[in-house]
Order: sequence, then C-alpha cells, then structure tokens
Amino acid sequence: MKSVLFLFGTRPEAIKMAPLIKTFSSDSKFSVKVGVTAQHREMLDQVLDFFDINVDYDLNVMTPNQTLHQLTATLIERITTEILDKEAFDYVFVQGDTTTVLTGALAAFYKKIKVVHIEAGLRSGDMHSPFPEEMNRVLTSNLATYHFCPTKRAVENLEKEGLTTNVYEVGNTVIDALLMAVEKNKSTNEAQFLQEFRAIDFSKKIILVTCHRRENFGEPFITICDAINTIAEKYNDSVEIVYPVHLNPNVKEIAHQKLTRSNIKLIAPLDYPQLVWMMSKSTIVLTDSGGIQEEAPSLGKPVLVLRNVTERTEGVDAGTAILVGTDREKIVSKTAELLDDVTYYKQMSHASNPYGKGDTSELIRGILG
Repeated sequence: MKSVLFLFGTRPEAIKMAPLIKTFSSDSKFSVKVGVTAQHREMLDQVLDFFDINVDYDLNVMTPNQTLHQLTATLIERITTEILDKEAFDYVFVQGDTTTVLTGALAAFYKKIKVVHIEAGLRSGDMHSPFPEEMNRVLTSNLATYHFCPTKRAVENLEKEGLTTNVYEVGNTVIDALLMAVEKNKSTNEAQFLQEFRAIDFSKKIILVTCHRRENFGEPFITICDAINTIAEKYNDSVEIVYPVHLNPNVKEIAHQKLTRSNIKLIAPLDYPQLVWMMSKSTIVLTDSGGIQEEAPSLGKPVLVLRNVTERTEGVDAGTAILVGTDREKIVSKTAELLDDVTYYKQMSHASNPYGKGDTSELIRGILG
C-alpha cells in the first residue's frame, strides 16, 4: 500500500484536491492523509465541509499582517516537523502555485519524498505576474517527480524547460470538482438559494464579478471599479452586477467606497456551492481568478479576464475567455458586446472548454496505481 499526503492551504487548492482525495481514498492500494496549512481559514473550511473531507494535520499558520518571508519560513519548518517527520509518505501531492505548494514541495524534496504536482506547467512568462505564483510554480516544477498538466500547452511549457519525465496531460481536476458540486447542489432547493440572495433581482441579466489578486491592488482595482460603474450605469434597467467582495482590505475598502450604484450588489464572499450556483445564474463572469476561468465555460458562461497576463491562455485561444486586463474601455466594450450581440454571446458560451471533461482524478489514479 502506498502512503499519500494531500497538502494544501487555500480554497482553490481544496476545491481541486477534493475529487482526488475522494478518488484515492476509495482505492485500497492507497493510504490517504490530508494536511492543511490554512492560508485561507474560513473559506478553506467551507470547502472541506461541503466535500466531507476529514483533515489529519491542520497547521493553521496564518497570523495578522504576515509577510511572504515569514509565511514561507514558517511553512517549511512546520510542514516538516508537524507532518513529514510524523510518518513516512511515498507521495506528497501539491496543487497549483501557492506558497503552500512551494514550501510543501521543498520540504518533501528535502525528505526525499516523491512530489506530485497537480495543475503543472502553467506559465505566464513573467516572474512578477502573478506574484508570487509564477515563481512558486516554476520552482515547484523543478522539485516534482510527477507533473500532471491540464493541457497540451502546459506540457509544452515544461518541455521547453527541459522537463520531460513523468509529464502527463490529464485535464484539470477543477472540472471534476465542478461537476461534483453541481450534482450536490441538486439536493438544495432552488428556492433556498433564491431566499439567500433575495436582495438580487434575478429577472435581470446577472454579471458576476470576482477580483482579489495582489497584482490588481491599488490603481488597477480602482480602474476596474470605474469600469463596473460605467457598465452599471449603461445597463441600469437590465443588468444586476453581483460582486462577492474579498475580505482583504486592499479590495474591500475601495469596493465599498466606489461601487455604490443600486444595481451593483456587494455581498459577502460566497462559499463554493453558492459560487457554483451563482455562476450558473450569471450571463457573464468578470474575474481575475484562475479557477473561475476554467469553471465558468463548463457552465456555458463567457469569461472576461481582469488580468494583463494569464497563464490560462488555452481558454482565450478556445474562445471561452477574453483577456481584458485592467483597461477600463476594453472591460466596458467587451461586456457591452456580449450583452448586445446575441450571435457573439452564443459563440462564446458554446465554445468547448479546453480543461477537460471531469475524469482527471481517475486518470491520475490510474497512472500512479
């Protein structure tokens, strides 16, 4: 029996790890343990509860105003002494590009444990954008034994860096998780969701906004808010803009200061099932989230990406997403085009999602089994 540790710290990691944990836990060839660093405490716990995941090791590392230097040093030390020194693992799974990913991979490498990198090979080509995620994933690739890539382009990115051993194109587990969530949401009465969000007028077209990335703090985020206000004013009678505001004060304070129009609804961060339901009710999604760029197309929702560069270029190439950056005019004009041009909207909403069909976890288990 092979001993496996799934290690993660944020909500996006938890979402993408959940179907893997379920798949490997159902296989008698594997002994599965789950470790969390809790970079996102409340949002992480919501996902763990939703997917019924039991945690074996909880480091709960976050402290107020913690710097990246402090977090990185703390994680390496505590992952080692509080998890990896406690029992022998054959594999440590890490997902994506967070500080937990880099430190988990490095700690496992020091212990000569095989590192399995999920969602490997994503590259923006700019080590400072996204920051520090691009650096995290580049370094993790050089520590990993197995590289499970979501797309052919991700495989090619690793090949360009000389990484060709144990590299597999398998799709993205986020689609596995999304389909699981859609199925679980069926057990929730539609009226219950409508009651939870009764302040939102669902007779109008819904534009879902999520924006929280570090590189958008400051002037870029102010420009995004200006664009949202312009859209809200132009489509005052036909559109409702729903923005679950991130708790980071760099986002929260400016959003509540600038976004005050009546058809802009600033709401608390959504838990995962609420987010999936809200995406399903939306007409368009404006986001700087990597996961949502992958998820929304599976629900037939066009995505406008609020970033100047993206490592998820496959969606742009496939026509499921448009890179609008933080350019006010481009955000407004592309949103208007999707709202006003039915043919253009259908073209985007019916484009094929390049991130897989929901069988990624099974493919990975088959390779490692």
